[in-house]
Amino acid sequence: MRIGELSRRTGVPTRLLRYYEEQDLLHPERAGNGYRAFGEAAVRDVQQIRGLLDSGLTTEMIRTILPYLSGPEEILLAPEHLTPETAAILEAHVDRIQARIDCLARNRDRLSGYLAAVRGVAGRP
Repeated sequence: MRIGELSRRTGVPTRLLRYYEEQDLLHPERAGNGYRAFGEAAVRDVQQIRGLLDSGLTTEMIRTILPYLSGPEEILLAPEHLTPETAAILEAHVDRIQARIDCLARNRDRLSGYLAAVRGVAGRP
């Protein structure tokens, strides 16, 4: 499929798809006329990339682990092939995610407490 079709199927603008290619995250074939040609797996790859970016991973991190992912639930990297560098990158990211979760939980609790106090004083639901 061409880049426009991939964009329509994934909801990702063509400009971002070209950026993913520049970042070595996508690897389309090139037709004789120079157009990009993506296989069916590119849809899953783009969805995977979007999910990883949304979780806060950088394109550099994604480039490191993307070859070992076959979907959101499965990692195909055998433990004996996990380099110390990749492990450190992933551990640091897990720590950042946990810090964000902790911060969000604190903010949720503060806002809930505030709403409970305001509703209790004002007698509102």
